[in-house]
Amino acid sequence: MDTEIENYINGFSPAIKEKLLSLREAIANEIPEAVESFSYKMPGYKYKKKPLVYFAAYEKHIGVYALPASHSKFKEILGKYKQGKGSVQFQHSEDLPLSLILEMVKFRKEEIEK
Repeated sequence: MDTEIENYINGFSPAIKEKLLSLREAIANEIPEAVESFSYKMPGYKYKKKPLVYFAAYEKHIGVYALPASHSKFKEILGKYKQGKGSVQFQHSEDLPLSLILEMVKFRKEEIEK
């Protein structure tokens, strides 16, 4: 476990902390060979030394950064969420769509393998 990531996650309220921990665990379980890292002041994972996904908590949302190609691939499904270039925002007022996030992460993994 990365101390920087532990400190980052522990800095949030229990409800946000729970979401971050569930996201962290889901990604680690889905792609166990991914390497956890802390870059750009965010927890993340690398696969074959390339960025796989980053995530961060903000006042009103959790941002997931799975890189632009993932967002293009899932454009239709992500339409209901606020997005930026290479990012998508999941509001704290809603459940975190872990299955969707994991699909994006798996797509990114496949992209790296090509």
